[in-house]
Amino acid sequence: MGTPEFAVASLDAMVNAGCTIAGVITAPDKPAGRGLKLQESAVKKYAVEKELKILQPGKLKDPQFLNELRSLKADIQVVVAFRMLPELVWDMPPMGTINVHASLLPQYRGAAPINWAIINGEKETGVTTFKLKHEIDTGDILLQEKILIGENETAGELHDRLKELGAQTLVKTIKGLADDTLKEMPQSQIPNPKSETLKHAPKIFTDTCKIDWNKPVDEVHNLIRGLSPFPGAFTFLNEKLLKIFRTEREHKRSSIPAGEFETDGKTFLKFACSDGLISLKEIQMEGKKKMNVEDFLRGYKLLEK
Repeated sequence: MGTPEFAVASLDAMVNAGCTIAGVITAPDKPAGRGLKLQESAVKKYAVEKELKILQPGKLKDPQFLNELRSLKADIQVVVAFRMLPELVWDMPPMGTINVHASLLPQYRGAAPINWAIINGEKETGVTTFKLKHEIDTGDILLQEKILIGENETAGELHDRLKELGAQTLVKTIKGLADDTLKEMPQSQIPNPKSETLKHAPKIFTDTCKIDWNKPVDEVHNLIRGLSPFPGAFTFLNEKLLKIFRTEREHKRSSIPAGEFETDGKTFLKFACSDGLISLKEIQMEGKKKMNVEDFLRGYKLLEK
């Protein structure tokens, strides 16, 4: 059960490991683009290519869907980047339903764990496989694998590494459950040497994406890379919305107030924060395509002071 590209890696890993895929459940096709043509999910495209049975329920409690799901007689269900499941779905297979989550649970439960780990300046994250139960992302843990986060790594780059790590961890999990060598561990028993408070990973909203230049350089840098490439952190430049995808930090006091910018009109564009400067590297002005800052400055002479 999955929808986006992140889930394809796990499905592909199961196919390559020799798992028998009884069926693939994904989102219904949705109209998108200018022509509003029906678009298939990334998981559906893969399943079609591999000639796997596909179910696309509009509602997960639909009696017809539930009957079709029962008819698959799956031993286990695997959920990767899908919707919340009702109990009569996740409790259906004899070996239960397992989820692949892109954080080291119990930290970063929620919809956007990759983004929030970077926004909060974490140095490490990982993936967790666990058994589904009522409360979201709280089930007993099966396996965890850790990964370091680069200082300038974006959410998109980390996403691509975690989807591969998640796929590998999932296959190990399925094999461990199949040969009964894997034991479940309640999240309350996960060692927490620093007695850290639980950090959450709620859905990203527009307010989250607006840059507050009164914050320190490191916080602004982390917000920008944590929202890159999507949905993208933004500010306003000459009253136009400017999305920022890649930056460099300069830890030196600026002579200009926080939120103001300086530029030579050719090679650099820097915004002042509370304790330094953020140098913009990759940006997108409202109505324009994404580009590096030098190309942007060549075509946007209004920046010259």
